[in-house]
Amino acid sequence: MPMVTVTTLKQYLPEVTGDAANTDLEALLDRVEAATARYMGWRKPDNLASPRMLASTHTFYLDGPTNENPQVLQLPMRPVQSIASIHSDVDRQYGSDTLIDAATYSLDKYLGQVILDPITATDYFERGFRSIKVVCEAGYANSELPNDLEHGICVWASQLHRNKATQGKDSITQRAATISISPKTMPKEVAEIFAAFREPRQIL
Repeated sequence: MPMVTVTTLKQYLPEVTGDAANTDLEALLDRVEAATARYMGWRKPDNLASPRMLASTHTFYLDGPTNENPQVLQLPMRPVQSIASIHSDVDRQYGSDTLIDAATYSLDKYLGQVILDPITATDYFERGFRSIKVVCEAGYANSELPNDLEHGICVWASQLHRNKATQGKDSITQRAATISISPKTMPKEVAEIFAAFREPRQIL
C-alpha cells in the first residue's frame, strides 16, 4: 500500500472524478513511491522485491564506521525508526557473542546514525568486509511522510497518469496540427524536491 492516498493524488488530477479510477491510481502511487525510494538510494526491505517509503524491516551488512568517527555507524537509509540488533564480527558469523548491547548505543533517527556511548560501551564497531550486521526498521512511519516529499510524488504520479495515452510518442497530430509531447522523464521540479532526501552516496 502506498503512503500517499488516492484522495491526495486527485487534488493534482482535477479532471479525474468519481471512484472508477481509484484502483489504478493506487497502483500507480505504489509504483511511483517504489521508484522514488530507489532514486533516493534506499534498499528493498527484507520481505519485498522493491523499495518502499513506509517503514519496513531491513538487514544491512556494513563494512564498519569511518576512520574519522569510529564510534558512529552510518546506516544507508534515513529515517531509522528502531534497531532490532547489531552484530560486530569480522568473521561474519554474527553469533550471540558478537551482539552489541543495545544499552550501550543510541540512535539518531533522522540522520540514520548509531552512536556508541563513550561511558557504557564495552564493544566497538569492527572494520572489514560486511563485518557489521544491522537489523532495523527503516523508512517513514504512517504519519511521518514530509509534505514536500508527498508533493513531489503526486506531481510525478499525475504526470505519469496523464501520459498513459501517449506512451512511446514524441508528438501527436490533432486537427492538422502537430503538438510536441513533454518528455516522460522525472520532472525537473520533482528531482529538485527529491534531491534533499537522497542518500549521500547517490549524489555524484
